[in-house]
Order: sequence, then structure tokens, then C-alpha cells
Amino acid sequence: MGSATGFLDFARNDEEHATHSAQIKNSPRRSHGASLDYEGSLTVSADLAELVGLIPYEKILVSNLSNGQRFETYAIFGEARRGIIELNGATAHLGKIGDRLTIMSFARYTLEEAALHTPRITVLNKKNEVVRYEGGDSAPSLRIVGK
Repeated sequence: MGSATGFLDFARNDEEHATHSAQIKNSPRRSHGASLDYEGSLTVSADLAELVGLIPYEKILVSNLSNGQRFETYAIFGEARRGIIELNGATAHLGKIGDRLTIMSFARYTLEEAALHTPRITVLNKKNEVVRYEGGDSAPSLRIVGK
């Protein structure tokens, strides 16, 4: 299993220099469900989403490591401490239960802010339990399996 890292993509507009930094949020996670009748999104257990700083309805990029699909959607919170990762609506057609997913969000920073930014990364096992956590300002409140 490879490690996930952030990257910098420099952009310039007329008034300021800015950078985009990938915040690798969750890598990899297993899909535990699909809801074809929902209008869209990806459901993530609230505790896992909060651990990496996702906010409800935040735009995310999802990469399905099992089939190579990549798609944009938005995050919604599911019940905490259940390990829920569920593809909803049209995204449910892009994966199946048990697929390994990487969930990413992106932020815009000034060059000064980017120099101080540390992405939050979690790696989960097949049960969507945290096995590794990196980044952020404080230690996770969730128990890390195997420690």
C-alpha cells in the first residue's frame, strides 16, 4: 500500500500569488454501501469526516482504486463510529461494496499559508478503522487500531 502525499500547483491571478494544495483526506477506505435512489454524494461516518476536517457538503474528489474511476461529488455525514463509506445516487454506479477509495479535498492558500499547511491523512483498514493518522493540529480522538 503506497502512501498519499499532498502537492502544490501554483496559480497566479492579477492581484496575488496563490497556490492550491491537495488535502489527502482518507486513503484508502472501503465502500460499505450504495444507495442508488439518493440524489448524489458520498456518506462518511461523522467521526471519520471530522478527524480529517471535512465539512458537510464539501466538494470532494474520489478515486476508486479497485476500478480506476475518479469522480467529484460532495460529502455528507453518516452516523458516527459506524465506519460508513457509502456511494449515493449516480456515484453508486462507479463502485461496489468493498472497493478501496481515496477521498480528497482541496483548499486555496496564499504562498505564506501553503508554507505552513500540513495535510491530514488517515489510512483505514478493511473495517474502516483508523490504522494511521498524520497531520492536523492535535492527536485524533479515535483509537488507532494496532497501537
